[in-house]
Formats: sequence, structure tokens, C-alpha cells
Amino acid sequence: MYGGDEVSAIVVDLGSHTCKAGYAGEDAPKAVFPSVIGSIDQMEVDEPDNPDKNSGSVPDSKSKAKRKLYVGSQALGFRRDHVEVLSPIKDGIVADWEIVESIWDHAFKECLLIDPKEHPMLLAEPCANSQQQREKSAEIMFEKYQVPALFLAKNAVLTAFASGRATSLVVDSGISGGSTTVAPVHDGYVLQKAVATSPIGGEFLTDCLMKSLESKGLTIKPRYAFRRKEMRPGEFQTVDLDFPNTTESYKLYCQRVIASDIKECVCRAPDTPYDDSSYSNIPMTSYELPDGQTIEIGADRFKTPDILFNPSLAQTIPGMENFAETAPSVCGLPQMVLESINKCDVDIRRELFSSILLAGGTASMQQLKERLEKDLLEESPQAARVKVLASGNATERRFSVWIGGSILASLGSFQQMWFSKSEFEEHGASYVQRKCP
Repeated sequence: MYGGDEVSAIVVDLGSHTCKAGYAGEDAPKAVFPSVIGSIDQMEVDEPDNPDKNSGSVPDSKSKAKRKLYVGSQALGFRRDHVEVLSPIKDGIVADWEIVESIWDHAFKECLLIDPKEHPMLLAEPCANSQQQREKSAEIMFEKYQVPALFLAKNAVLTAFASGRATSLVVDSGISGGSTTVAPVHDGYVLQKAVATSPIGGEFLTDCLMKSLESKGLTIKPRYAFRRKEMRPGEFQTVDLDFPNTTESYKLYCQRVIASDIKECVCRAPDTPYDDSSYSNIPMTSYELPDGQTIEIGADRFKTPDILFNPSLAQTIPGMENFAETAPSVCGLPQMVLESINKCDVDIRRELFSSILLAGGTASMQQLKERLEKDLLEESPQAARVKVLASGNATERRFSVWIGGSILASLGSFQQMWFSKSEFEEHGASYVQRKCP
């Protein structure tokens, strides 16, 4: 047995926006950094392989065109020419394993400063993960990092554990995720057939907010595009800088960072469905952009979050017209919750209605919980007692998946569940399906 108190397990939650990693048994992840990376194709530059160790770059010889990858918030925050910002995750599923390995490397070697050979690993995975994906994770973990033991746990289950429940309906809306997932968890297992997903996540809302500000003539200047010089104490002059070689994806990444901060600061879900007339004379809220200009945001702070409840609103935003094809098939949050609960067994519906858990970055939006509860009360059957729960602590809501993993991996009764290296060598990667349901 490798559990016990001596060796602490490592919990890694690789989300579509941030990667969270840390020791099991702690109350928050030690390392939190973006799960997108900067990459430069180095076909023309043929340099000797001795990269600077601290730059967080992982040169890789396997790929055909050599890419230099920059991982971590510091390496990404520094503007370089020709850096493309790439995400390893498409629609919640890993698409580029090389990037994932570089992210894990960064987490183990630079953030946690551990040797993976000495720690069991608990990885959080999306509900929609395929067997192929799971086997690939197991292979990389055991063969490349040589971990002593591994466990793959579903996001929704970990969120439920983080709030101390084994049965609940988990509404997970990531910071960028590009998707919102509603998954019923019963006795610590996800009921796969009743999982509902929607392409509207935090990043979609951020884009809507950006487009709608742009249509009013407000452009968000990325952080690298200007310098602020102090003329007199407290008085700044902004000097625009021009970098012609900055890629479009890096510029968009920098703008999204700022736009998502605006969204988190000023947006709140409206109490009633949004319509232009009733919100036209709402008081404005001011927000100071990094370049010193102050913008006033009025109706948009209610309109953006309401897209979660009423996706067809997105078509009214200039520049989001390409969403029109998918719009009719997309349901709002309350509909997704009801749909998911109705696909479950009759016996557990009451229990699910009374513990609907909000998790993820978007779920910590102000008033979201109250609004969801109100909408569900109107549409749910009379007998159901609807209770929407969200942790009062913003950190807990953002990291609920990681915290659940931390709780699970430090339980004494969990130690016999690990998928060990010896089992991997004996049965191969496909055994992960049996050990981690």
C-alpha cells in the first residue's frame, strides 16, 4: 500500500482555462497557471539544444516541425514575436498531447518542485472523456513520469465531494471552458446518459462582452501595446507601442484576459429575463482599463450573463452572428437542468432537485444562484423542493474540482482504489477502465 501519511498524493485538474495542481489534503492548489501555452515554430532557426532552464520552455525533439513552447503565466505574459497561443483542449477533450505534457512538466518541475516518481497522481477528467483519452493519460503518467499510482476521477464527482455530498446535480460552467456541463452524480458515480452540455461557457460570454463593447467604439488595448509614463505624481501619459510581429492569437489572448476581468467585476445575472426597454436607463458602472481610460458599462452588465439563460440573446450582439446556426439547438441553463434531471431515475429526482451545485469560474457570477433558483422554481414540478447551492467562498467555487480531488485522495478508505504501476505493467493501460469507473 502506498497511501498513508508519508507520501502525499498530487492532485492535478487541467481545465480549459487554468491548470490547478497541488498536494492532496491542502485546502487550495499550490500552482494555478493558464492551460494555454505560447508556441514558436522553429523550422528556420536551427539552434543547439540548450534552452535556458528557467524560461519555462520545453523544447521538443519528437515533433516534426520543432516548436518551442512557453508555459506558465510569466512566460505567456512576456510578449515575443511570432508567438501563437495554443490550447491543448478542444470541446473539453485533449487534442494536443505534446502541449499537455509540457503543462504537466511545468506543474511538477517548476511549480511544485517534485519528482513525479515519488507521488501518486489524481487527475481530474471531464465527464465526456473517452476510453482512448484515459488510456493515453495512463500511458504518459506511468511511462514518461513513472508515477507509483494513478487515479482518474470525473470533474462532477469531485465537485460533489468538495461540498460533502455523494448525490447531487453538478452545474459546471468554466471560466473559459467554452462549455457548460450539467451532470447528475449518484453515490459518487456520474450518470452518463443524463449529462447535458451546452457550448456557452465563460469564454463565450467574454467574447460577447468584448464584441458588444467594440460595437460601442470601445476597444480593449492589450497590456503590451502601450507604456504609461508618470508625468506628475498621479498623472500618467500613455505612449502607444507598435509590434507588427505579434500574432492575432496572442493579441486576442491578452484582450480576453482583460475582458474576462471586466466581466467578473461588473457583470451580474438579472433578476428577470433581460429586455432592452427595461434595462435601457439602468445606472452605469465604471471600470478603469489598464491603459488608464475609464469605460462606463450599462445594460451590457446584465445582458452578457443573461445569455446563459437565454442563448438567443447572443444573436443581437453585433459580431456574434456566426452563432446563429447553432443557436436554435442550444438550451438555457434551467432547461438543461430540467432535461438532465428528467433523464434520471424517478427515485432520485427529488434528491437532485434539492442539491443543485454550481461550480467553475462562471458560476461565481453575482446573483447567478438566485436567478437559477427562481427560474427552476417556476418550471419544476410542484412537489420538488428546489435548492441551488454554491459555496459562499469564491476560491472554493473556482477550485471546487481540485478541492474535491484533494479531499478524495487524502481519505484513508480511498487508498485501496489507486491504479498502481504494477497493475499497469501486468494488465496494460486498458485496465484503467476497471479501476477508475
